[in-house]
Amino acid sequence: MSLVKSGASARVGANARVLGSRSKFAANARCARVRATRFSREADEDHRGFSRFFSDVKRDAVALSVAAGVVSSVVFVGVAEARLEGVNNPQLLPEGTPVPVLDVAGYLGKSDVARLTKTVESLERDTGLKLRVLAQAYPQTPGLAVKEYWNVDDDTVVFVADPGLGNILNFSVGANVDLEIPPSFWTRLANKYGTKFYWSEKGEEASISAAVNAVNQCAREPQGRAKCSKIAEYDTEYKSTAFDEPKSGGLGGLFTKPF
Repeated sequence: MSLVKSGASARVGANARVLGSRSKFAANARCARVRATRFSREADEDHRGFSRFFSDVKRDAVALSVAAGVVSSVVFVGVAEARLEGVNNPQLLPEGTPVPVLDVAGYLGKSDVARLTKTVESLERDTGLKLRVLAQAYPQTPGLAVKEYWNVDDDTVVFVADPGLGNILNFSVGANVDLEIPPSFWTRLANKYGTKFYWSEKGEEASISAAVNAVNQCAREPQGRAKCSKIAEYDTEYKSTAFDEPKSGGLGGLFTKPF
């Protein structure tokens, strides 16, 4: 009889230990899940905080500028280590109604300015993307003054052409444009038409015209994975027709006007 009781007690004790171990394991598992949830929440908060920080830095870069007062960190090829003082020379801006193409360095002829102006005005009318062109030779530049002059906003791309910055093609890209056009497009564009080899051989006007043509073509392409995947070819022999309005395409997104 005592042996039976002893065996029963042993089984009860073993069961109790098993249950205790299971309870302890479950408690540990709950604690682990709580810690994992807390860690995930904190990581999400850190990520959101970093995203806000990055957005603020990017916005401030556009507002404060580097050389021209408007060139952001999106594409600034060749002068990443340069420390250029910001410039603000509103006296270099023309009087009257703002014009979308400014050449304060003499790279463009009158016909070039007229052709580029027609292109960027057509692009804005058709898509809402505001491309603004500033040809300069730092430090002779309106600099920060163009921000108010052009009313630079999230739909604006400020294209600063300055061979003295290493790569002649530099872009400040608005937040809405950044959502529509892949960031890699600007780097590929600068590397194709903005190098010293290209503009030294073809001329500053060729680099500027090629860039405007490429942006015009890219912005009119329909949304999709292939959007702006290729940089439009540019040949000075056909530049008289390179800026004709495309017969099809369009953003169909953020930049499409409601009328």
